[in-house]
Amino acid sequence: MKILFKYSFTAILILAFFGSAVSCNKKKSGADPQVTPTPPVPPVTPIKTDVEFWLTEADGSRLFKKQNVGLIFNTATNANPTIEVDPTQFYQTIDGFGYTLTGGSATLINSLPDEKKTALLEELFRSDSTHIGVSYIRLSLGASDLDPAPFSYDDLGAGATDVNLDHFNLDKEKYDLIPILKKIVAINPDIKFLSCPWSPPTWMKTNNSFKGGSLKPEYYGVYAKYFVKYIQAMKAEGITIDAITPQNEPLHDGNNPSLKMIASEQAEFIKNHLGPAFKAANIKTKIIVYDHNLDRPDYAISIINDPEASPYVDGSAFHLYAGNISTLTQVHNANPQKHVYFTEQWVGGPGNFAGDLKWHVGTLIIGATRNWSRNVLEWNLAADPQYNPHTDGGCTTCLGALTVNGPSVSRNVAYYVIAHASKFVRPGSTRIASNIAGSLSNVAFKRADGKTVLIVLNDGNTQQIFNIKQDGKQVSARLNSGAVGTYIW
Repeated sequence: MKILFKYSFTAILILAFFGSAVSCNKKKSGADPQVTPTPPVPPVTPIKTDVEFWLTEADGSRLFKKQNVGLIFNTATNANPTIEVDPTQFYQTIDGFGYTLTGGSATLINSLPDEKKTALLEELFRSDSTHIGVSYIRLSLGASDLDPAPFSYDDLGAGATDVNLDHFNLDKEKYDLIPILKKIVAINPDIKFLSCPWSPPTWMKTNNSFKGGSLKPEYYGVYAKYFVKYIQAMKAEGITIDAITPQNEPLHDGNNPSLKMIASEQAEFIKNHLGPAFKAANIKTKIIVYDHNLDRPDYAISIINDPEASPYVDGSAFHLYAGNISTLTQVHNANPQKHVYFTEQWVGGPGNFAGDLKWHVGTLIIGATRNWSRNVLEWNLAADPQYNPHTDGGCTTCLGALTVNGPSVSRNVAYYVIAHASKFVRPGSTRIASNIAGSLSNVAFKRADGKTVLIVLNDGNTQQIFNIKQDGKQVSARLNSGAVGTYIW
């Protein structure tokens, strides 16, 4: 018995030693030997479908995600609401979808670590199966109110003038904006840039200030040359400016920077100075008028109706801080040969994802394009968590499509609003006819490759089961309240 006890005690000591060693190793490695590793998730087998379907839910549970569902066209009928697409009825050609790349946005993006910066720009501007393919960017010609401080490309000391523009330069843009633009062009050489000034150089203005004032008549010709030099200087950097507007929000002179330019002044500037200057310099950049709210369609229409200004004018641009989106059709109908553009709408921070998604998709992506707009641009691409940078007096609550917080980037509602169109409705697509079925707002496009794209918003209060019909066949789909779906076939 003693011998047995001796050996039993020794065995216990040995077991205790090894158990202690195992326990020490567990603490060092962080592993629990009794936990079975989770097996890898098997890949999802794609379901056969005729229609590719991308979804964003109002509650954010799905954010621009491709859905693995079978949507098969057939000849069966039912009593559900039906969106019928008519590919034989064509409207306007689409130039693109995107954002305003403010100076502040460029600074924030350029501050990212190189690897993250490259990945983000690829995500935004490359058009392929894994990126969103932004195709249109608005730029400020000089500073906007989302720069840290106002500036122009010919700033001088008090009392000085520069009628020959000998001091014109883009030096302030060479730190952040131009390097980012060069990377964008390398990713998408066909991207369109629209530029517009918030203010001329202060020495050209009646109040010698960046905020408010008007352009002195004696400097109309000089200011036209300022636009020419800008377009040529950007071209020398490898950046082609597709279009300009003579002034951002010309009836809002309370911003910093800003300029008051009434319709008769803009018509005078275009027909006797800017248009002839572009023609003399063989500049093909489009001139687009107005660039302000839809409550004043008369501004744009009066310039386009001016027989001397009209030959230089491609069309008119609008924002929607006042007015109604259907006014775009009024402007189109007044001069169908001229184009209509939608160039700015903000999201006020901190935002309401469901409400903002519904309004921006329904009113802009669907509403603006159903009313003849060739593009839709959200304001502004990026801001930091405190909505910086901005000028003293500039927008203090503009929520970017992206929030850049040091090295990290998060995506906000405007990112998804634009993605639902930009990824699939490529430049050169044409809007085609589709009916509004109950609470299912929608717009349809035919792409150059022959594919059809349908963007649908369920702006009702309940889930909707509905049909998509084309050429006598239909497919059944469903969207939850407030959800957005893009369908491609």
